[in-house]
Amino acid sequence: MLAAILVILAAGFGAVAPVAGSPKPSKALTVERIYSAPSLSGYLTQGIEWAPAGKRISYFERKRDGAELWALDTENGRRKVLVKAKVLAAAMPPEQAKAIQSTGLGRVEAPNYLWSPGGDSLLFIGSSSLVLLDLNTMAPKPLVSGADDIEDPKFSPDGKWVSFVRSSNLWVVNLATGEIHAVTTGGSEEILKGQLDWVYPEELDCTTAYWWSPDSSKIAYYEMDERPVTRYPILDMSSLVGKIEYTRYPQAGEANPIVRVGVVGVHGGETEWMDTGANADVYLPRVVWLRDSRRLAIERLNRAQNRLDLLFCDAATGASQTILADTDKYWINIADDLYFFSDQQRFLWSSERTGFRHYYLYDLSGRQLDQLTSGDWGISGNGGFGPGAASHPGVDEAHGWIYFLSNKDDARGTQLFRLSLQDKSITRITREAGTHKIFIAPDASAFVDTCSNAMTPPRQDLYRMDGTRIAVINENKVPDLRGYHLSPVEFLDVAAGDGTKLFARMIRPPNFDASRKYPVLIDVYGGPQEQMVRNAWDGTEFLWLEMMAKKGYLIFTLDNRGSWGRGHAFETPIYHQFGKVELEDQLAGVKYLKSLPYVDASRIGIWGWSYGGTMTLEALFNAPDVFKAGAAVAPVSDWRLYDTIYTERYMGRPQGNPEGYQASSPVNQAANLRGPLLLAHGTGDDNVHFANTTEVINKLILNGRYPADVVIFPGRGHSMTDRPARIQLYQQITDFFLKNL
Repeated sequence: MLAAILVILAAGFGAVAPVAGSPKPSKALTVERIYSAPSLSGYLTQGIEWAPAGKRISYFERKRDGAELWALDTENGRRKVLVKAKVLAAAMPPEQAKAIQSTGLGRVEAPNYLWSPGGDSLLFIGSSSLVLLDLNTMAPKPLVSGADDIEDPKFSPDGKWVSFVRSSNLWVVNLATGEIHAVTTGGSEEILKGQLDWVYPEELDCTTAYWWSPDSSKIAYYEMDERPVTRYPILDMSSLVGKIEYTRYPQAGEANPIVRVGVVGVHGGETEWMDTGANADVYLPRVVWLRDSRRLAIERLNRAQNRLDLLFCDAATGASQTILADTDKYWINIADDLYFFSDQQRFLWSSERTGFRHYYLYDLSGRQLDQLTSGDWGISGNGGFGPGAASHPGVDEAHGWIYFLSNKDDARGTQLFRLSLQDKSITRITREAGTHKIFIAPDASAFVDTCSNAMTPPRQDLYRMDGTRIAVINENKVPDLRGYHLSPVEFLDVAAGDGTKLFARMIRPPNFDASRKYPVLIDVYGGPQEQMVRNAWDGTEFLWLEMMAKKGYLIFTLDNRGSWGRGHAFETPIYHQFGKVELEDQLAGVKYLKSLPYVDASRIGIWGWSYGGTMTLEALFNAPDVFKAGAAVAPVSDWRLYDTIYTERYMGRPQGNPEGYQASSPVNQAANLRGPLLLAHGTGDDNVHFANTTEVINKLILNGRYPADVVIFPGRGHSMTDRPARIQLYQQITDFFLKNL
């Protein structure tokens, strides 16, 4: 991990966002330039972590003699070296290259280091080793080493232990004695203890499989029995002997892992299993300790994902009781808002029961005390106490405030708000238009803000909780962007067939002339849990779209019903029928485009990745007279091939909805293809398997329509992240549209 950070830091930082009206001629954007250093998105400061007291942040800084760890004081904004380069190099464990590009938990970036709860030491994390650095003596102390991978290390709340996962078991090291011992036994590839499988992190956003009790005496953990789950083979095409990698991947309608939650003492011994009901075919997506360290809160979601129960379990006996239940006609989206107050009388809960996610206050018996927020807007995240997905809401109990993220004032952006527990008043904290990602101090006294908008790469700033800036962490100006004269992003509203307002965006070619006719390239995703039309910097893909605009295309993107950001009711029209409503809304966008005098209706193309690739197939196969050409990257072509949790949430099981699966899988309409199609896929994709693309190819062969453009990337995963693959892929797509549109 540090090696990747050093590469980023070594490339340097840019300056200045794009400015229109420069007298110099515009430089030509190319695929190779977009994916080359220095990045046209600039470089964000890496490794930002809050010290436990919340009075300073630490972060990596590149200097002449190597990377250093610096600290920034929240009281006065002063910076100083925390760990010098030589000491950091000695403390940081070596990294091992990963053989495969996994998705799943691989998409959650692990930290490079952790602060001890007392703030007197740092834990540096390697792929198979852990090193503790005493900040007083600057002496590194190896804690764990060996050949086996180490995952998910944590300090115990009292700072006396470090826990980690190795060989599918949970281990701890005593920091006073250096003694290491396993607290679970019997873990294996088939039985994971304290370790996540593939599907829970991918589809339930789980980031860990074990939790320390607040008093540091016990650990709760998942045991995931993978034996019922299909061992899906992925051929390693770089191997001379055809080596096969296996992943436990439950396809729609198949068996899931059997998951249970156990509690074990820090010294090991027998595990006490929590009673989560007789039916094991459920999901247990969230686990949180109550403040008393005697009870455990477990969220239980039924397989149909339309009922969510909150259980309180006795950690000593496993006995449980249902505290509350949420139900939904369609499905329930999982959140991270469960928070127990220090008075040990109340807890915070969020629900979409009104159609929008809002906060509710309960007592420990499950009696609702109050609804804290309301209205035709929703909480889109919480202030958070972590750099990524927050582990619990940003609650400042001392002042009676809850911090949360929402698109309350503009559905295309995200802002930080503060809710008063006293009078339920809401105050907006961040002011700059755009999208804000927030990392709040442990004592809720300050926050790190990463902010961007559609035309400006993200910058990082440190603020007090009243919204006053303490310091600029990284302005991230990118002077090179000035020379490319990027076309502005225009935000539009388009009416769906039933009158529903849909959000869209457009990028026009430079020197746009309304008297001319332009071809259109539609950039689509269209699936749930995603929002494309945002006032946020979209990085390399946005720059590629700008490049295509410079080549004479109108670029158009529309968020159809089923997508995220507009409330639960906006999502649910896709229930049990993927593709139908989404395509209807995309066609409403096409109708709008055709109403514009400068659009060439005979040259409308479409492209997308993942669900966007699926939507591209839907468009070409079900509206072949509308779309002249399309490029689909890593598409799901047959929903029977995708995983249980995601697919069944929206489609139900194939056994109960066979007609829906038949109609919703674009491979079944492939015979309707008329225009040119580009298919691209990585053979090592462990998310959307390569079989999805081979099914389409086979169906086209059987109908005499084999596509001329098939781009295969050996060994690459779903995101195809390496630079050579990205350059080749986007150059192929560029050439395809230049030829066919």
